[in-house]
Amino acid sequence: MHIGHASSICLNFGLTQKYPGYTNLRFDDTNPVTEETEFVDSIKDDVRWLGFEWKNERFASDYFDNLYAFALKLIDNGLAYVDDSTAEEMAVLKGTPTEPGKDSIYRTRSIQENKDLFIQMKNGEFADGSRTLRAKIDMQHINMLMRDPILYRIKHAHHHRTGDKWCIYPMYDFAHGQSDSIEEVTHSICTMEFVPHRELYDWLIKSLEIYPSHQYEFARRNINYTVTSKRKLLQLVTEKHVTGWDDPRMPTISGLRRRGYTPKSIRDFCDRIGVAKRDNMVDVGLLEFCLREDLNKIALRRMVVFDPIKVIITNYEGNGEILHSENNPEDENGGLRDISFSKEIYIESNDFMEVAPKKYFRLAPGQMVRLKSAYIIKCDEVIKDAGGNITELHCSYIPESKSGSDTSEIKVKGTLHWVNAADAVEVEVREYDRLFKVEDPTDEEGDFKDYINPDSLKVVTGFAEPALKEAKLEDRFQFIRKGYYCFDKESTDDKLVFNRTVGLKDSWAKASK
Repeated sequence: MHIGHASSICLNFGLTQKYPGYTNLRFDDTNPVTEETEFVDSIKDDVRWLGFEWKNERFASDYFDNLYAFALKLIDNGLAYVDDSTAEEMAVLKGTPTEPGKDSIYRTRSIQENKDLFIQMKNGEFADGSRTLRAKIDMQHINMLMRDPILYRIKHAHHHRTGDKWCIYPMYDFAHGQSDSIEEVTHSICTMEFVPHRELYDWLIKSLEIYPSHQYEFARRNINYTVTSKRKLLQLVTEKHVTGWDDPRMPTISGLRRRGYTPKSIRDFCDRIGVAKRDNMVDVGLLEFCLREDLNKIALRRMVVFDPIKVIITNYEGNGEILHSENNPEDENGGLRDISFSKEIYIESNDFMEVAPKKYFRLAPGQMVRLKSAYIIKCDEVIKDAGGNITELHCSYIPESKSGSDTSEIKVKGTLHWVNAADAVEVEVREYDRLFKVEDPTDEEGDFKDYINPDSLKVVTGFAEPALKEAKLEDRFQFIRKGYYCFDKESTDDKLVFNRTVGLKDSWAKASK
């Protein structure tokens, strides 16, 4: 399931949260060849992860006996017949949108003959594809779906729930409305491509004189820099452009979940884009905005240095100390965590400039900065190797400037994140970005895969404060001044792996201008 399915899930369950009623979760398992228990379990897991619970769990196969009885009723009423035509012959007889179809030669069979043949189909007396049951409507109908659509086909295949009981299986169009009716569904909600199917949906319910469920349609919401076609997503997986269905660059629910998206952010996004009757393109930036808004409230703050340069605090004495820092300043109950401080620390290389321009507020020779939740330091000396490369910085600190009890009265404009060199933990950081470099890869010339972003994944090594050793699966963090990250399932005791969920700001929009 992907972000497009999430929109539908949120719509269905959201309606029954807003209005009286309940939502059923029903699986269309009318094709035994494509149905697997693992898919069912995966879908249920995704729906629950999004924050919803259904009242009744149903399968189309629960109603196979009912549907078979409905088919017999249509035959008895002269509204269905058994056709021996091949698929190719039926396609020719069906006509085109501008040319009417022609009746099959089997359309005039008697009710009794049709009934006998259909029972024989059910009893397994015919080969796959040799016969079908078709509705008898109008081969000249302007809606081609109403030109005697197939209701049942023969398929000798083992079904994951009904075993070998059946060798005939209803088509989706036949099972859909009738299952809705059996469950007394008032609002059967689907996407706009089912608009032409509604006429058949209504015809079958009226012909069978059963509970009058009604189908409502809404437009798909496509997201830029993304593809949601199952066929295209399968290509990405099988051709190894991604590592699997849960690759954090994929728009699948499992991919978004592994990337660090929250259920609340997805629900909020689906609520904001709303429902319409016309397909349109939604900016992925809105999804990322919803994500940042949620993560800012819940993500634990941690310090991680990606490209370290060592800082030696020359006037610091002793073996170090324990300082304290907020877990999340947005959460009044977030509490504090311990962070160790010592004579040797790491800061980011790009937080130092040997020759600094005006209004440069990070570290430079003779310049002061505050270390987050620690002290103010001043760069006194730059140490280089024989090749002129900076190897470390010698700084002095202001003992009276300790965060939370600063009496130094020194004001500085820059604050840097840092880690203690003595106990920093090495981590693997996977910097994910958008999978495609164009807004609509399916609307460009050539193969959509030609537009894959070559920089969609960069792997870097970081040095983190020890608190990250306590991270658990799906824990979410803000790496201070870097972005939002989550703990990945490929982590081991020897290697901690974190995925970038989203940056602190929308850097993509700025870079693409």
